[in-house]
Amino acid sequence: MRLALIGMSGAGKTFWAKKLAEKEAPAVFCDDRIEQRLAPRLEPGGFSGINGVAAWMGWPNSVSYAEREAEYLAEESHTLDEVLRALEDEPAASLVLDTTGSVIYAGNHLLMRLRRQMTIVYLATTANEQQLLIERYLSDPKPVLWRGAFQPKSGETPLETVARCYPTLIEARRRSYEALAHCTLGVGELRATLDAEQFMERVRRQMK
Repeated sequence: MRLALIGMSGAGKTFWAKKLAEKEAPAVFCDDRIEQRLAPRLEPGGFSGINGVAAWMGWPNSVSYAEREAEYLAEESHTLDEVLRALEDEPAASLVLDTTGSVIYAGNHLLMRLRRQMTIVYLATTANEQQLLIERYLSDPKPVLWRGAFQPKSGETPLETVARCYPTLIEARRRSYEALAHCTLGVGELRATLDAEQFMERVRRQMK
C-alpha cells in the first residue's frame, strides 16, 4: 500500500498518516525531514521544530522571505525525490507519505513520479473549515509558501493581508490538489470516523 496525503496545512494529513501507520504501512513525515535539512540554518537563530521553520521564514512581507521560501522549496523537492527514489528502488515497499501543503510546487517531473508511485489522497475542506485553517495559521503559523499570493494593500497590517489573501491561496491550491489527486476525501466526513480501516475503505470505493 502506498498513499500520499495532500491538502492545506491543518487539514489532518499528519493525524491520518499517524493513524494509518499504526495499522497499514510505515509513514514518512515530510515536515520532519525538511526541518532536519534546514537545521544548520535554523540553529544559529535559535529556531527548532516546525514552528521554528515558520519563524525562520518570517512573514511574507519580510526582506528575507523570498530567499527562504526558495530554500524551503528546494529542501522539500530534495525530500520528495529521496522518498521516491527509495520507492522506485523497492517496488514492494509500502508507505504512507505525509506531504506538506506546498508539495504542489515541487515541479511537474517530481509530481508525475509521485503520481506513478503512490495513490494520492486529497483531504478537502469546506468553506467553514477553511476559515478555521486561516484562524489557525494566524494564531499558530506553520511554514507557508505564498508563491505570490500575498499582495498587501496600502495601510494594511501583515495580519490583515494574510487574512484577506489566505482564501485566495486556498482556492488556487484547491485546483492543483484536485488535479494531482487520485481521490478526494472530505475532512468533515473523516472526522466522523477517526478510524484507519474506514479511511482505507473510502479510498478503495473511490478507486474502483
